[in-house]
Amino acid sequence: MTDAMKCPACNSEHAYQDRDLWVCPECGHEWSGSAEAAADTAQAAGVRDANGNVLADGDSVIVIKDLKIKGSSSVVKGGTKVRNIRLQDASDGHDIACKIDGIGAMNLKSEFVKKA
Repeated sequence: MTDAMKCPACNSEHAYQDRDLWVCPECGHEWSGSAEAAADTAQAAGVRDANGNVLADGDSVIVIKDLKIKGSSSVVKGGTKVRNIRLQDASDGHDIACKIDGIGAMNLKSEFVKKA
């Protein structure tokens, strides 16, 4: 079996072709069999900020818009600098764990920050 038939997300060998796409029944990932699509998938790996920059543990980021804190009347203002972030795998989209001065520990979505 060629690598084009293996799922690039979970490496499953049970992928099947559905017209122009390959489908993985184990994880539900769909991809094109062309090499160009494989390069796009590899580039998309990793956590990226709102501008497309790759983030890493320990980076500093800036919040780009006002964010309401769920269950509180506090707000994280746009322009707030957050230092020493930690990346995490989260199913709800909150892939950055951090501490914000005056607020405390919280999780942020990478789409609302930019690399400082």
